[in-house]
Amino acid sequence: MAVQLTDEQTAFAVDGEQLVALARHVLARQRIPADMDVGILLVEPDTIAGLNAAHMDKQGPTDVLAFPIDEPGTTPPGIPAVLGDVVLCPQVAHAQASEFGRTGPDEVRLLLVHGLLHLMGMDHADPQSEREMFELTDELLATFHDAGQATT
Repeated sequence: MAVQLTDEQTAFAVDGEQLVALARHVLARQRIPADMDVGILLVEPDTIAGLNAAHMDKQGPTDVLAFPIDEPGTTPPGIPAVLGDVVLCPQVAHAQASEFGRTGPDEVRLLLVHGLLHLMGMDHADPQSEREMFELTDELLATFHDAGQATT
């Protein structure tokens, strides 16, 4: 499974290798087919604000956006399969991290998992689905940490 990370932001140093490893961990744990690709894009606040306006009809920067492309198992054999792209803004993540009692890097990791789960079709539109999504996010981060791959 190919995970491509592109870092277009300059505000924060990000451990790209760790984010790619986390993405692979989440995809494997969620049994996403190995032939599906995922993109991770780290951007500045103005870039994510533009995407937020264009795709979500919301003003201002946000922390993470997910753009699903192919659903697992629906792409015919021999055709490239792309689960989708997760766009993260580390500057927004770092700014809001303390509100949630997390470090900036912890918030970026949480948002990556959150975005990946959105690519897999999960949502938090109602209280039960929100609880399920956030519990799974915590579980995936814990198993990544337990595997010795998470550092701050």
